[in-house]
Amino acid sequence: MSLADVTLTCRECGSEFIFTAGEQQFYQSKGLVNQPTRCQPCRQLAKASRQGSNGYASSGPRPPRQMFDVVCADCGNMTQVPFQPKYDRPVYCSNCFENHRATR
Repeated sequence: MSLADVTLTCRECGSEFIFTAGEQQFYQSKGLVNQPTRCQPCRQLAKASRQGSNGYASSGPRPPRQMFDVVCADCGNMTQVPFQPKYDRPVYCSNCFENHRATR
């Protein structure tokens, strides 16, 4: 199948833009079947408007995790874990956790 540049009209601003053969090939390689409906500047504006109130897009970098201070059940050292510990279960520092994992 031969691909050729196609002129499309942006649904946002109404300007014409070129959907190049290379872009078409990229779309096909990703399994995308529909042509773009927005020009590049309008796509960038739409993407920016989808960003949440924290400034991060849904597929972008995440904000830092909340960490919780705990005492390791084996060595007694203070450590931090990325989850709210339940005190009916032991929590380990990284070194002790690796030791427990290795013995399984």
